[in-house]
Amino acid sequence: MKAAVYYENGGPEVLRYEDVPDPVAGAGEVLLRVAAVSVQGGDLLHRQGSPFETAPHIVGYQAAGTVEAVGAGVTSVRAGQRVVAIMFAGSHAELAVVQERQVYPVPDELDLRLAAGVPVEFGTADDCLFEFGRLQAGETVLVQAAAGGVGLAAVQLAKAAGATVIGTASSAEKLARLTELGLDHAINYKDTDVAERVGELTDGRGVDLVVDSVGGSTLEGSVGALAYRGRISWVGQAGRETRPPQLGPLMFKNASLNGVYFGGEMEHDPARVRTVVERLVERVASGELTVVLDQEFPLAEAAAAHRHIESRAAFGRVLLIP
Repeated sequence: MKAAVYYENGGPEVLRYEDVPDPVAGAGEVLLRVAAVSVQGGDLLHRQGSPFETAPHIVGYQAAGTVEAVGAGVTSVRAGQRVVAIMFAGSHAELAVVQERQVYPVPDELDLRLAAGVPVEFGTADDCLFEFGRLQAGETVLVQAAAGGVGLAAVQLAKAAGATVIGTASSAEKLARLTELGLDHAINYKDTDVAERVGELTDGRGVDLVVDSVGGSTLEGSVGALAYRGRISWVGQAGRETRPPQLGPLMFKNASLNGVYFGGEMEHDPARVRTVVERLVERVASGELTVVLDQEFPLAEAAAAHRHIESRAAFGRVLLIP
């Protein structure tokens, strides 16, 4: 099969398009013929610096396609079935092997390209808002980096749950598109003090919940935007700042900060995660939720796709098509 591989960590230029042996599904595993890869931020981080045991290495942890074959003991899916899958490596290829418990059916009416952008993005946002954020109808949510994968999902999910949604992004164009998806108040973080503007929008009260995928100084601003006894779901460090954020003001607001890692929930409570993901896939299939697609690249141009994401120009999911 063909795959986008690398032999050393580094920038997008380390990716090569090569022939590699076809994988084989073992016991409890599913062999997936990949139709679309949703390139994740974590894929870029793994390529840049995470250790890997063997080379060539195939990065990537989310893809949709059809089941090519199943290993011994697999009963929940069958050959030919349309699915979306989460894996810890291997999505950037024509074929990928996945654990059965991380494979989710895709309804016939849902385009596999859209299904490829559901589990991690929408599942993470759902956990940030509800499982750990305890969001209730009528509350106000601030979504930092609302034009990112988790942000786009969080805006829609929070709005559907009856919340008032404030979101940040880096351009008027992105904020206008977010408004079409349910954003109530838009803040351009490049030219506006986010905490100050939130105070104006909430009559000085602050927000009940923040979804923050940026970390660093942005997380400090999230604390400043919180209401008394507010909550933060912290789900990433996209800002890549090395200085630890100063979080002392949390104490004076009796506020709470939850770290959120969807992969940890997949390991510790896979039954709950399955329920969450299957429900979200159905909501996308019904048209209630929207997977926003930015650009598609051939698998052979994986380096260009990674470079495009790193430019921060993307709005929505960037796909690789084998």
